[in-house]
Amino acid sequence: MIVLALLSVACAGQRSDAQAAASSSGAIQDATAPATFRARFETTAGTFVIEVRRDWAPRGADRFYTLVKSGYYDGVRFFRVISGFMAQFGIHGDPKVSTVWRERTIPDDPVRQSNARGMVTYATAGPGTRTTQIFINYRDNSGLDGQGFAPFGKVVEGMEVVDRLYAGYGEGAPRGGGPNQGRIQAEGNTYLARDFPKLDYVKRGTIVAP
Repeated sequence: MIVLALLSVACAGQRSDAQAAASSSGAIQDATAPATFRARFETTAGTFVIEVRRDWAPRGADRFYTLVKSGYYDGVRFFRVISGFMAQFGIHGDPKVSTVWRERTIPDDPVRQSNARGMVTYATAGPGTRTTQIFINYRDNSGLDGQGFAPFGKVVEGMEVVDRLYAGYGEGAPRGGGPNQGRIQAEGNTYLARDFPKLDYVKRGTIVAP
């Protein structure tokens, strides 16, 4: 079995506050996403664009929209990149923020699209565990469909950028020599910058349409 460990809305006119959400004692309420929207990710490897279809996975789309609007993904590393399989990211660089969002799970969506190349899906640790971690499929991974991995969007521009994300560290610890997810959650980007300095990361994520 493939282990894809999983892991408020920002005020109008303000970017990022994933940190503000983390410091709030209230429940985080996801915004309702538009029926279709695009998110641009400027990264250290270049820029790519994800188009999201809310009818594919409404709960997943709403969470992703909320996260991007709040600036959550800014500075986040692509910590698990496996050539020929997928690129995974979504653990926040600030452990305090990561801890709060790790508790904010969303119910599963039905699988309405296949995990084909370029499709974007939440990583999970089992049923009902989706939070912030997502992955981009490098190939046809239709074997994941029956395991409940429900795509909510697709890379529509810059897939060549996704293809060149740094993959030299391979699978994460303890199965491989890559980053340990528990340590990312506990130590954040300090751990990754020190021990895995070649990882690519998101410089800025923005909603660009509609």
